[in-house]
Amino acid sequence: MGGNAWKSGAGKAGGRIEKTGITQWTDSENTFTAYVRVDKPGNLKLWLHLQVPTGKSRLRITLRGKSREIDITGSSWQDYYVGEWQVKAPGYLAIQLTGLTKTGDQFAEVASLKIAGEAVDENTAFVKNNEGNFFYWGRRGPSVHLNYPVPENTTAEWFYNEITVPPGADVMGSYFMANGFAEGYFGIQVNSPTERRILFSVWSPFQTDDPTKIPEDQKIKLLGKGAGVYTGEFGNEGSGGQSYLKFNWRAGTTYKFLLHGQPTANNYTTYTAYFYNPETVNWMLIASFSRPQTNTYLKRLHSFLENFIPETGNISRQVYFGNQWLRTPQGQWLELAEARLTGDNTANKRYRLDYAGGLFKTTFYLKNCGFFNDFTPLKTTYKRTLANTPPQVDLAKLPGAASR
Repeated sequence: MGGNAWKSGAGKAGGRIEKTGITQWTDSENTFTAYVRVDKPGNLKLWLHLQVPTGKSRLRITLRGKSREIDITGSSWQDYYVGEWQVKAPGYLAIQLTGLTKTGDQFAEVASLKIAGEAVDENTAFVKNNEGNFFYWGRRGPSVHLNYPVPENTTAEWFYNEITVPPGADVMGSYFMANGFAEGYFGIQVNSPTERRILFSVWSPFQTDDPTKIPEDQKIKLLGKGAGVYTGEFGNEGSGGQSYLKFNWRAGTTYKFLLHGQPTANNYTTYTAYFYNPETVNWMLIASFSRPQTNTYLKRLHSFLENFIPETGNISRQVYFGNQWLRTPQGQWLELAEARLTGDNTANKRYRLDYAGGLFKTTFYLKNCGFFNDFTPLKTTYKRTLANTPPQVDLAKLPGAASR
């Protein structure tokens, strides 16, 4: 349950999901739902592995619209048989636990559930263990990427992309990353119910999750930033230089992103990120960073969709990417109309299969989380219709252009 369940309900407290499972479940207004994906139809039998610290409790377990109730007691861990259901088709199953009555402080502590039957086989998908902290990563959900191949013998100095998040898909914890490259990433986030950001980060060449351990000669150096932009360091998923602007971007609006990457003297490369604000009709400088021990133009151009808040990993989100272009050092714009879908370790291990991506009309799209059934095979390549209209950007008038 520690890697496959979520809490919902009106109770502010009264229940937590820890690595060990459901604990401190005292509030009847809170329910817990675990998800598992079966690959074939058939009968499914269900047990709960739990204990009741004090007193007696009665639980309701609901699956596919049908409920069973069980009475439980005893502070020793044991399996309680719940019942049998008929599964008519492959796909995700939501197993909901509701507390009905209790005489002690807690309804139960639930460590795991066990399933068996015709519907269960080696292709049944769930987060199987916590090796490598997978309960955390699994509850965040699978991340998916679009990789844009660059034509052979082509150098990318500029990378242009557009993002549209459909209304209702701007779920808290989402990072809609538009302009990814070998050394960093640039996109928009939903950080809280009241805060949204434009985020641009560059990894240090020194491999660590602790930015304080980066040697001085391998730190990312800030060259400039736009008005109101925060800059600092980040860690936990590699380390390096980070910048973000608090900006109330809106679902349903298309936003433009422009990234510049150019080698400079003494084995450094400068990366500069620009964001187009459609409300003020101008390009904004987010930040410009210098990366040491690096001598390259832009490589590994990509976009991705991820959720960074485990508590929202049960809610689906989606994003559209359109009109991708690169510009060479010689000033030629080239359209990137092909994308290859890939996933992170959670997707590759098939622990979670609620991800999708591909072509939607004239744009690419990515979708993840929420336990939907129609997942897209990874390593599939898609081609969109050519727009044949290069970005209308006056590079000489971009903020900070004189310093390039």
